[in-house]
Amino acid sequence: MKLNQNYRNLEESYLFSTVARKVSAYAAAHPQAEILRLGIGDVTLPLAPAVIEAMERAVAEMGKKETFRGYGPEQGYAFLRESIQGYYARRGVALSVDEIFISDGAKSDLGNILDLFDADNTVLVPDPVYPVYVDTNVMAGRRIVFANATAENGFLPMPDGRVKADLIYICSPNNPTGAAYSRGQLAAWVAYAQKVGAVILYDAAYECFVQEEGLARSIYEVEGAKECAVEFCSFSKTAGFTGTRCGYTVVPHALAGGALHKMWLRRQTTKFNGVPYIVQRGAAAVFTPEGERQIAENLAVYRRNAKRLSDCLDGLGIWYTGGKNSPYVWLRCPGFDDSWKFFDHLLEEANVVGTPGCGFGKNGQGYFRLTAFGGEDTTAQAVERLQALLKK
Repeated sequence: MKLNQNYRNLEESYLFSTVARKVSAYAAAHPQAEILRLGIGDVTLPLAPAVIEAMERAVAEMGKKETFRGYGPEQGYAFLRESIQGYYARRGVALSVDEIFISDGAKSDLGNILDLFDADNTVLVPDPVYPVYVDTNVMAGRRIVFANATAENGFLPMPDGRVKADLIYICSPNNPTGAAYSRGQLAAWVAYAQKVGAVILYDAAYECFVQEEGLARSIYEVEGAKECAVEFCSFSKTAGFTGTRCGYTVVPHALAGGALHKMWLRRQTTKFNGVPYIVQRGAAAVFTPEGERQIAENLAVYRRNAKRLSDCLDGLGIWYTGGKNSPYVWLRCPGFDDSWKFFDHLLEEANVVGTPGCGFGKNGQGYFRLTAFGGEDTTAQAVERLQALLKK
């Protein structure tokens, strides 16, 4: 028996596990402290009534012999795939139903998709970046190169003709920086991928927060993207499914001459038994007129939180990006060069938790991520504490 030695190359601890451990230790030592958590990007508002009603009906169906369902199709029930197809169509993107695959979340698929690619492929990821992109490729032993995302380029790196990559990760709006690509910028990435024969792995988990005209919500808004891009999305941030688990991945027929679509179907039917029927019924309700109306109300709360945080930083004269088209606000640590030291400062002096930017890569050092997914009262209190602690 031989172990996968690539695991030795991983960081000792996952970023968010370290944050949780430090917060738990502080809370144990200071039991009276009221800690406000704006760190991990978990939602706080409940599922929409339309979703709950659909899931309750599905539960009732499972209790009757005539409507009980056992194993479902691994790629997802047609009713949910058609619902997602309609969602894209309303935004001007045409997809075939069988190009849409239902999963238990974007995070899983972003790792699982790597089954389709040889370990010799070179992977290009932005820095800073969501750790899963890096860690899953380290586990597989792939060579990773980084595209520097900095304040100078708005944390939106563009293709470098001197770099050759086979797999390209793009997240827009970005986690952690909140920066979002325009259609024109994505068109440059599509052209680059087509030129070098690469596949773009496009994470659209936060697309529902895009409001600004000209910014893309799907890479398939760009001509030619279906020939070089796989798109991953999730109901977690769109509809609060972080604890319910449902997402989807789009693998176009035009990609790699249809080979990747066939391989992904084969992979899923072999290694995945599908998302529960009850969850899929709830997910399909997300894209009904009533579901979209109710979910828009929840998203409006998170957008107000993001504006509160942005207005606070504006008032303090602290540089940041994100907020307007993203649930994340990415700020330059005031008075600190070390992100973890700023984390400790906020936790100890204001009892506010965020996420150290250095945990997302070397270019995140000196930066910090705050999330707008907290409750409105929590965000308002955190803003008051930040203003009191960080005012000049």
